[in-house]
Amino acid sequence: MFQFILSLINRLHAKQVPAAGIGLFRILYGLVTLQEVLFLIYFNHLIFDPIPFIDVEFPTIPFFLGLWALVAFFVVIGYRYRFSLLANYLFWIVFVNFTPMQRDFDGGFDMFMTGANFFLLFMPGDRAFAIDALRHKLGTPFRPYRSYPEPRVSSLTYYLPVLICLGFLYFDSAIHKLFAEHWRNGLGSWLPSTQPYYVSALDMSFLLNQEYLVKAFGYTIIVFQFTFLFFFNRRCLRPLYLFIGIGLHLGITLSLNIYPFGLGMLSFYTLLVPFSWWRRIGRFFTAREPSLTVFYDQLCPLCNRTVLVLNHFDIFRRIDFKSAQEYAGQYSALRALSQEELLKDLYALDRENRLYAGLDTYIRILIEMRYPALLGLMLKVPGIYHLAARKYRQIADTRARVTCTEACVISTPLPDRTFYHQIFEEYAGQKPKAFARKLAKVLVAIVLLQLNSTIHYGFLYRFKWNKPESPVLAAMVKGSNELISVSQLFLGIAPHALYLHDHFAGYDRIIGITYTDAEGREHWLPFVNEQGRLLAPNWGRVHSMWANIAVTPTINETRLKKFIMKVTAFWGQKIGLPLDRTVFHLKMKKIDAPTEWVEDQLHKNFASPWFEIGTARWNNGVISIEMPDNINEL
Repeated sequence: MFQFILSLINRLHAKQVPAAGIGLFRILYGLVTLQEVLFLIYFNHLIFDPIPFIDVEFPTIPFFLGLWALVAFFVVIGYRYRFSLLANYLFWIVFVNFTPMQRDFDGGFDMFMTGANFFLLFMPGDRAFAIDALRHKLGTPFRPYRSYPEPRVSSLTYYLPVLICLGFLYFDSAIHKLFAEHWRNGLGSWLPSTQPYYVSALDMSFLLNQEYLVKAFGYTIIVFQFTFLFFFNRRCLRPLYLFIGIGLHLGITLSLNIYPFGLGMLSFYTLLVPFSWWRRIGRFFTAREPSLTVFYDQLCPLCNRTVLVLNHFDIFRRIDFKSAQEYAGQYSALRALSQEELLKDLYALDRENRLYAGLDTYIRILIEMRYPALLGLMLKVPGIYHLAARKYRQIADTRARVTCTEACVISTPLPDRTFYHQIFEEYAGQKPKAFARKLAKVLVAIVLLQLNSTIHYGFLYRFKWNKPESPVLAAMVKGSNELISVSQLFLGIAPHALYLHDHFAGYDRIIGITYTDAEGREHWLPFVNEQGRLLAPNWGRVHSMWANIAVTPTINETRLKKFIMKVTAFWGQKIGLPLDRTVFHLKMKKIDAPTEWVEDQLHKNFASPWFEIGTARWNNGVISIEMPDNINEL
């Protein structure tokens, strides 16, 4: 087995492939992280305050969340790659494990995002669609901008993250699904989609009411997850796994209110796109011939920098840059210009042979690039145009007096300090056999950590073997728990027993909150609506707090009261209610979570009537909640 792993590592490492997929993966991962941080900023008082807005225990939380948002933005644009990924990794670990997010506001995908970030540290995510790629060009001796080769990287950097972060996750999840009755009945995707707390604003009942279709979906998911680990990299099967996986996680994103989980998983599928497809996608989106030709002074350092920057952001390749000294004489529209005039400004010609100069050239470049066209149109607005033209003239006249006569060396070379370069290029190039052996050992260790988690939660915990009487077995179980704590903290290896039978068994009632305004009219708090759905933006980890911790098959009265306090204080302040003069009403209604298919179950749960079970009142920052002692028997 070890020799097989060694040969696989050597074969995959020797194969060089385009870096575009990893660059796009970094962007999508960064965007998912950024939206989650913005979500935390919006709900910071609900999540981090002991009593929202009243007892603020962590006043610096918004500052650190702001820093995290900045770091996530750096990840998106690929700036200071190693620093931004390291900082982002530490933020995930600290916030997920050492704040109230750890227990009360589990996002359902936090461990997954931590593990993905760990692998991104060792991936060449700065080679494509990254500011660092531009910085590297600007930090090396200038050469013609078209002579920079397409970035190519080891195929290992595609294969390993998919194998571990998706393959192991799916296999672990599939094992847990076998113990869930509704999954065995083919209703794994159907049951959560019929529960008011779990559905999004989209009504998917037209699909849920097709019994054989939803069962086909359920069984396909189980087969897909069991086999993904072994067959995803087979060339003939890769597109099949790609499209099924995208369909699965797109369905989660659209139909359930745990969209961050769906988006996080979707981002990984950029690594599963066949390499030949990236070349075809590139040819499809890039222009067959440029729509604008720009002429620049090749002996001007600032002009060379400008060309590199503009070409880097011209992702559709619609602009062609040519040396004014070499090519201007070939175009009739430029022959009337003297050499001094030609080198004083940036000139451009479009397909209709129209000539642009100075600021107009930059405006035309932005418009032709397409995606920054709005910025180009804004520069044409009177007032803005004149200010920009004056600034351009100052820069252009200054640079005209500074030229270089040889290779236009811009600065000293920018060293590549990424872990990918140090390990996969430098170390692997110097000691290929040692590299393969050490990487194989690391992979075996990760496999053992994943097996430990799967066996512990999939079998020992489920069959109550995790509390053995034998001292030897007890020590082994304790050691297993310690390993899980470490692997979960740093690698995100955790059980993926999501939405199983033991989660929904007995889930036959839900709770909502209304309030009475000054005129005596009753309104629903913007949290749970009259159907029982959790309203946006109370999705993701706020949904998890209410639907998975506060309201469960067996309700813990202490926890329920804690979250009633948090929700009423937070939303009461958000919508401007005078807390001390507002009465909140606790509503309950009966629902069903059947393990057999029932027609129109979603709307039946929506239509179930509410009845009042208690009230909540605030007085000088203290809440008083009246509710039955036997709430689990209602």
